[in-house]
Amino acid sequence: MIQEQTKEAGPTPTPRPESRAGLAYGVAAYGLWGLMPIYFHAIDRVPPLEVLAHRIVWSAVLLAGVIAWRRRWAELSRCLRQPRTRWPLTAGTLLLAVNWFLFLYGVSTAQLVQTSLGYFINPLLNVLLGLLVFHERLRGVQWLALALAAVGLVYQVAALGQWPWIAFTLAGSFAGYGLIRKLVPVDTLLGLTAETLILLPAALAVLAWWAWQGPFALGSEGWALDLLLMASGVATVLPLFCFGQAVRLVRLSTLGFLQYLGPSLQLLLAVTVYGEPFSPAQQVSFGLIWLALLLVSVQGLFARRAITVPAQPADAASSPGSARHRGQAASS
Repeated sequence: MIQEQTKEAGPTPTPRPESRAGLAYGVAAYGLWGLMPIYFHAIDRVPPLEVLAHRIVWSAVLLAGVIAWRRRWAELSRCLRQPRTRWPLTAGTLLLAVNWFLFLYGVSTAQLVQTSLGYFINPLLNVLLGLLVFHERLRGVQWLALALAAVGLVYQVAALGQWPWIAFTLAGSFAGYGLIRKLVPVDTLLGLTAETLILLPAALAVLAWWAWQGPFALGSEGWALDLLLMASGVATVLPLFCFGQAVRLVRLSTLGFLQYLGPSLQLLLAVTVYGEPFSPAQQVSFGLIWLALLLVSVQGLFARRAITVPAQPADAASSPGSARHRGQAASS
């Protein structure tokens, strides 16, 4: 029976070029997020609030162009008119704005180690939200990972004598944003465009106030800074686009490993390029969190493989085509 289905259906179509493209998109998304501090350091003389306003305005311009090109204005209008999507997106927008501002603040005040810690904590907060909100069951390895991360954070707070508020606010705001986006039935392009349009009036008001109050960065220091500020829209939207493509083309377990590329690059830049201190207490704390993330990732990889490769019936296991079928199932 299984042999007949295998002959009719053939191998699961997973073209190699698509897999390689999906991996490339994933590396590009998390790599761009990891290298983002280089861009923001280039404009660190501009106050973080003004940079945030530029980021929102130029992202809105870029996304509005994409919506116009895709002819999706009617869908976007319905999304903004319906209370069940408008209000959750507004709440998510506020969390996203807090996240963006704190990241800019961390970069501009030489606290990049803390920002990277926030994005390392974020996946573990996602696991915790799954437990609390969706009543997901945690396996023993996941409980151990949460315990290791908690020990690492408590050790850092006790050793350094200060609460890493930037890290926790970054992690909490992005985890909350992800939770809202998971609950709201809106695709990535419409959701991101709606969010930037909701923020647009406030961003324009900030830029108008800055232009009136002075000094205003745009148009004051030459074309190089002007281009960098206008490029903030591309810097925001491009990694999100790459991430959306990667989600369609590679397995979630693969993305689970790739998501640690971003904060790892941020930490590497902080210590080696920008000379931020990386104390022994931080090294111990990060080590425990990395171990926790490794445990969660490996457990997720094996769990997904167990779901992907179904158990073979006894008669199929003894048939001549069973080995070929198992190979096809494993590669699907």
